[in-house]
Amino acid sequence: MRLGKAGAGAALMTLALGIPAAPAAAASMPAGIGAALPACPQVFGHGGYPTGATPWQRDQIRQPNNPRALARQKSWGAAGVEADLQLTKDGTKGVMWHNATTNGLTGTRRAVTDVWWATGADRLKGRKIARGPYAGETVYTFREWLDDARAKKLIPLVEVKGEAGQSLLNGDATIRERAWREVIAPVKERIAAQEIMIYTRDAALKPELAHRLDAAGLAATRTRHPLWVDGIGWQEPPPTASGNHERWRSTLDRAPRRVATSWTKDYTGWLKGKCA
Repeated sequence: MRLGKAGAGAALMTLALGIPAAPAAAASMPAGIGAALPACPQVFGHGGYPTGATPWQRDQIRQPNNPRALARQKSWGAAGVEADLQLTKDGTKGVMWHNATTNGLTGTRRAVTDVWWATGADRLKGRKIARGPYAGETVYTFREWLDDARAKKLIPLVEVKGEAGQSLLNGDATIRERAWREVIAPVKERIAAQEIMIYTRDAALKPELAHRLDAAGLAATRTRHPLWVDGIGWQEPPPTASGNHERWRSTLDRAPRRVATSWTKDYTGWLKGKCA
């Protein structure tokens, strides 16, 4: 290899001073040395719900549908949370609750779609969670919950539960339109100052939800959703997180921007040293 004058001079000085020659090109270095860590994904926390038979008997009401649960997810390193939107009787109030019934709450067990928010002997307002880590918390409206998530700087990922279809797809236009206002209006009121994502797993609701969001100028709420990464199902008591490690590792290799997990604390701990 021929060196220019400056290069030759530097080489001679290096030899004269006994300074070791610079290492060969990086391509000859051992694999992985000096490689940059991938970017860490934003983590969305989800409260585990048991799989298998009679899950409602084992459910410990872990879903982040109340302020105490949001605070705990935040303390575990979550950037966002996945939570659950139900509608009370005739679509009169959007409320944050996972279960189809009031199972897990104080008072008589009723279908959420059969009770009013603030009237009647079985009203939902004021009922308290009866078991699990958030015992004593109450049920919150969609608007209240969105505002608390914003105050805690958490990004909401809201699942419209299939039971809400009773009013959202109702043949009575008055009920149907009132119910959709309970879903759409709280998002539209806040979207300029707060990122919100919304979806449903219900096949009948999916096309109508997409249509309503797009018509309201909220198409962006249907994008940038996290990738679900857990490899095993939730149980009570919770299974060890190690059963997820293989799936977590293969998913991280894909460099996802956002991920969702029921093992928030374990996952954020597992990420340490694997991304930056």
